[in-house]
Amino acid sequence: MTLSLPRTADEPAQRCSAETPAWPDLTRPPTAPWGHAAVARRLIRRAVTALPLRCRFGAEPPSGSGPSLTVHEPEAFFRRIAAYGLIGFGESYMAGEWDSDDLTGLLTVLTAHVDELVPAPLRRLRGAWVRPRPEAELNSRAGARSNVRRHYDLSNELFALFLDETLSYSSAVFTSFPARHESLPAAQHRKIDRLLDLACVGPGKSVLEIGTGWGELALRAAARGARVTTVTLSAEQRHLARRRIAAAGLADRVDVQLRDYRDLEGRYDAVVSVEMIEAVGRDFWPTYFAALRDAVAPGGRIALQSITMGHEQMLRTARTHTWIAKYVFPGGLIPSREAIETHAAGAGLRIVSDQGYGDHYAQTLRLWRERFVQRAEAVEALGFDVTFRRMWEFYLAYSEAGFRARYLDVRQMLLIQDVFDEVPQ
Repeated sequence: MTLSLPRTADEPAQRCSAETPAWPDLTRPPTAPWGHAAVARRLIRRAVTALPLRCRFGAEPPSGSGPSLTVHEPEAFFRRIAAYGLIGFGESYMAGEWDSDDLTGLLTVLTAHVDELVPAPLRRLRGAWVRPRPEAELNSRAGARSNVRRHYDLSNELFALFLDETLSYSSAVFTSFPARHESLPAAQHRKIDRLLDLACVGPGKSVLEIGTGWGELALRAAARGARVTTVTLSAEQRHLARRRIAAAGLADRVDVQLRDYRDLEGRYDAVVSVEMIEAVGRDFWPTYFAALRDAVAPGGRIALQSITMGHEQMLRTARTHTWIAKYVFPGGLIPSREAIETHAAGAGLRIVSDQGYGDHYAQTLRLWRERFVQRAEAVEALGFDVTFRRMWEFYLAYSEAGFRARYLDVRQMLLIQDVFDEVPQ
């Protein structure tokens, strides 16, 4: 669905911005190695037509039932996938070469059957079309700053258009499903309060937050009477978080620092980190958990919220340059539950409470996506072209599909120092 102009799924998207230097990889379909496009054509057509989807390639009549996959430019579509795999699939959507009347539904079906899309004998040849992660996106100190700028420093105004007034950019916790009539700000506050309760944040407690966002958790912690230090690498987020904290009259209780988690100082009664570990990168998970350990005072608590995926899926993804990594979260990797436990133990930390609630993230993402689509004209007025808008809609739908298909989960965990036999009260 094009975000700038209303149209049907059978009408090709406007491709003006795909022809500009801003999107060099979308200028024209790549030339796939000899025979790859033909193989991709046969495999993809066979795979998708076996799924509960309504497929249409070019002028052919549609077949099947379910969410639609309408391919306007079949040759370009197959060439991109043959050359770049799933990156090519996402780029083909950005370029307007295919559409769906239910993008999230389509992506949910594909995610649920991802292991069936390529015949088993060919999975061993996966390395022939997947690409390794770029060294430039490694989350060193300089790399992490660059990666954060590419996403979180895009525009505070952009995020404000689809997030709620709390500006919380992580999963909410709802009381019921579906959540269409439940306040998203209330659900976000419920998520934050659960984390603060896990960490026993209250009057007089010192709190460290790793990953400020736009300051809502720091505000809630300070309102409880805690003293908060919160760190971020995003200059845009720090600027707005400081403004929001000052407006709430809590500037004397909250210190917002532009600081890498590797450069933390001091020890705190509670450490909270919400969906920040996904941006750390696998190479630096030991460093991250060591930083958590060194930051918490004896007997203190660490409340961690993280998106997770299955361990085998994580290992495959860690070796692969993905569409999400290329266009949305460079350098990022979602950990598995096992990876978190292993690296926490390696740092002398133990998980003593663990609750997953992936269905809640699917609802959160649906609300964000609906708001983003509804405010397409305002997004365009901020200077984001049609290709960006299609990219962002694909990102939100793709993420929602991951949770709906249970490929992804999100967890709130309580960690303590392993020297304690019991959870401190």
